[in-house]
Amino acid sequence: MLILGIESSCDETGVALYDSEHGLLSQALHSQVSLHADYGGVVPELASRDHVRKISPLTHRVLQEADKTLDDLDGIAYTAGPGLMGALLVGASFAKSLAWSLGIPALGVHHMEAHLLAPLIDRQSDALALPFVALLVSGGHTQLVHVRAFGDYDILGESVDDAAGEAFDKTAKLLGLGYPGGPKIAAQAEQGDPTRFRFPRPMTDRPGLDFSFSGLKTYALNTVQSLDTLSEQDIADVSVAFEIAAVDTLVIKCRRAIEQTGARQLVIAGGVSANTRLRAELTDNLTAEIVYAPLALCTDNGAMIAYAGALRMLGGAEENLSIETRPRWPMTELPPI
Repeated sequence: MLILGIESSCDETGVALYDSEHGLLSQALHSQVSLHADYGGVVPELASRDHVRKISPLTHRVLQEADKTLDDLDGIAYTAGPGLMGALLVGASFAKSLAWSLGIPALGVHHMEAHLLAPLIDRQSDALALPFVALLVSGGHTQLVHVRAFGDYDILGESVDDAAGEAFDKTAKLLGLGYPGGPKIAAQAEQGDPTRFRFPRPMTDRPGLDFSFSGLKTYALNTVQSLDTLSEQDIADVSVAFEIAAVDTLVIKCRRAIEQTGARQLVIAGGVSANTRLRAELTDNLTAEIVYAPLALCTDNGAMIAYAGALRMLGGAEENLSIETRPRWPMTELPPI
C-alpha cells in the first residue's frame, strides 16, 4: 500500500510517501521559521497561506523523487488534528480533493499519535515492548501516555498551561534570541554557568504526572528583570538554568511514569525530544530502554502522517469525503488500530 502523507497542523508543511512493503520512499519538509521569526511565534493566518503555496509543489517533489505518479497512490493520509484550524483545513481540503479526483481513500490522522508512532518508521513494530510509556514533547504539547496497544492510550499527565516547547520559545524571546527557542536556548546554554542561577522544577514537589511550565517561564522573566543589564554571559547563564530546570522536570516525571506503570520502555517524540541534554539525562536517570524517533522525524513531518495513516488503513479504517478537522482532539477518543 502506497500512502501519501500530508502534515499541515502548524508552521511546517510536510509531505511524504510511505510504502507498507518497502518503507519510507521520499519526504519533503518546508519550515516557516523565517516567516514567523519577526513575531516571536506562529501567526495562524500566515501559516495557512504558506501551506497553500507549498503543499502542491512538495507533493510533486516527493512523487518525482520516488519515481512515482499520482496514479500509483493507494491512499492519502493527512493531519486532521489537533492543531491550528486554518492550517489543518488546508491539508485536509487538499487531501480530500486529491483523493476524490483519484478515486482513492483519504484518512485523517491524529497528530500526536503520529508523533508517538514515528520511532517505528525505521524499526519493526515488535521492537517495542507493549505496554510502554511515551513522552510527547513539542511546542504545542507535553504529554505522558501509557500505550497499552496501538490506539489504546491512557493520558498519565499533561501540561496544565504552557507546553515545554512553548516555554522554550517564550524564554528565548525575552532573552532576545528569536524563534524557534529550543535550539537557540540550547546553543546559549553550552556557554552558561550552571551554578549561577537555580530555577524551580515545577510540580515535582507533589504527587502526579502533570506538567506546568508557565511558572518556569515567569521565573526566567523575573531573573532577567533583576539584572541591571543583560550581557552575553547573563543570557547564557539564564539559558542553561532554564534548560536544566525544564529537562529535570521532564526526567522526574518520566521516572515516576515508568515506576507507576512498570513499563520497560520509554518512547520519546516531538521537537523537544531532539534536545541533547534531555537525551543524556534520560539515559543517565532511567532504567527503562529509551526509544527515540530519528532526529529528522522529531519535528512535524509528513513521514509520520503517512506511516500512521498506513497502519490505520491496513487495519480497516476509513472515512467519507467530507472535510472535518479537530483543532482539539484527545488521543483517548481514538479507536484501536
